[in-house]
Amino acid sequence: MVKKIIYIDLDDTICDYSNAHKLALKQNPDVLFPQGQSGFFRGLQPLEGSIELMKELLKSEVYDPFILTAPSTLNPLCYTEKRLWVEDYLGMEYVDRLIISPRKDLLKGSYLIDDYNCGKGQELFCGEVIHFGTSKFPDWKALRDFLMI
Repeated sequence: MVKKIIYIDLDDTICDYSNAHKLALKQNPDVLFPQGQSGFFRGLQPLEGSIELMKELLKSEVYDPFILTAPSTLNPLCYTEKRLWVEDYLGMEYVDRLIISPRKDLLKGSYLIDDYNCGKGQELFCGEVIHFGTSKFPDWKALRDFLMI
């Protein structure tokens, strides 16, 4: 059986970018782009249930999971920090499955799970885009139910 390729976004899908961004702005309002500060991406917290389901996906007989995240192209630190974050929380198996690209439409697969449905090529992705954080897919439990894991 050929496994279904599934791509999962990192920021605000696996880890909590938005709340970290808001907190950083509140703590230091003079820094307009806290995501450009050293340690920002590596310090993000995982969303509830994300780590567990990501690890289960690796064992799946149905899915072949990859992380597909867009970089903050003006911040070269984000490339390294995202990679280190993946190693810290998901291990080397996912480091080998980490794809950093500003164009998500360039990859082929069955599913793309992302908190945005357009802007980085999501709207041109050839498979199904699962819009994370919406009423249909508000959290990782809803994803688990949909993927039947």
